[in-house]
Amino acid sequence: MVEERICIIGLGKFGFHLGRCLVELGREVLGVDGDEDKVKNAQNVFTQVYQLDARDKKALEQIHVDEMSHVVVSVGHSMEASILISLYLKELGVPQVWVKAISTDHEKLLHKIGVDNVFIPERFAAKNMAHQLASPGLIEYLPMDKDVALKEIGIDDWAGRTLRQLDLTNKHQVQVIARKRVGEDHYSFIPRADEELRQGDKLVIVGREDRLTRLRP
Repeated sequence: MVEERICIIGLGKFGFHLGRCLVELGREVLGVDGDEDKVKNAQNVFTQVYQLDARDKKALEQIHVDEMSHVVVSVGHSMEASILISLYLKELGVPQVWVKAISTDHEKLLHKIGVDNVFIPERFAAKNMAHQLASPGLIEYLPMDKDVALKEIGIDDWAGRTLRQLDLTNKHQVQVIARKRVGEDHYSFIPRADEELRQGDKLVIVGREDRLTRLRP
């Protein structure tokens, strides 16, 4: 198996953009779709693209999907095709099969046939947006725990103090992971504990959402 070699089956909007992001991150990405136009659209973006019917197990064998580290299945609104392709991928020995589901029932069926990761993008996006609307400054809700999030805050009354003096980890059980100095466009990650904070600086903090909400800089 080649390390970090990823196949995406289904080159609609989600599959195409996922593949493009992975290529930008330096991964080798193989694309598969039965639609000629979608294949042509991905040819200059993906590492390699095949036009074939992924419901054909022999066709999957011929492109050596078993040599991939991950295969992501994103085949639109066809539950039948998604389940059949996923079953073939598991039978062919693909180490990690990740599948986009279109409903809760679809999600349950995919888990029953041994799919490694089932995701519903709309559900994740809606959850993130709801929390961002409810908690201004929230950057992202993290999948590692249902209550863990990233939040950007202005320091206000913390100006002139250091992270060591604030001791946020022990006092509030949150962790500062990045700082953006006033006047700068980019964050510096894992900021030094003894650097003095300045008015207008922003911090990115990770922790449980209830603790992040209670922070009053």
